[in-house]
Amino acid sequence: MWGLRLGDDIDDFCIKCKRVTNHSVLAIVDDAPAKVRCRTCYHEQEFRDSIAPPTKRELKKAAEAEAAAAAAADAESGLDPEIEASAAGNGDADEPIAAEAPPSSKPAAKKPARKR
Repeated sequence: MWGLRLGDDIDDFCIKCKRVTNHSVLAIVDDAPAKVRCRTCYHEQEFRDSIAPPTKRELKKAAEAEAAAAAAADAESGLDPEIEASAAGNGDADEPIAAEAPPSSKPAAKKPARKR
């Protein structure tokens, strides 16, 4: 069977159209398409093999899951993360610990009204 040639049509995910569309092969490296052009919007991009990049929602969920896993690992160790951080800090037990400043009870200033 014949291999892939320049100008052949293949399906790939277009990041501009945000869907799988027909693409023309522009460059081939090691018998695989390296660069393609969308035949709908003419956007040139690297070949993605029809794999869409992760959405912002997927990235956020992955970050939350990673944070939850880290919190669970800290809970299993039995140590408070704040205590671990202070112990790893400078190691001086003679210095007093500074108290945190109480939050300001003063309300935020209002923005001036815009004149029309």
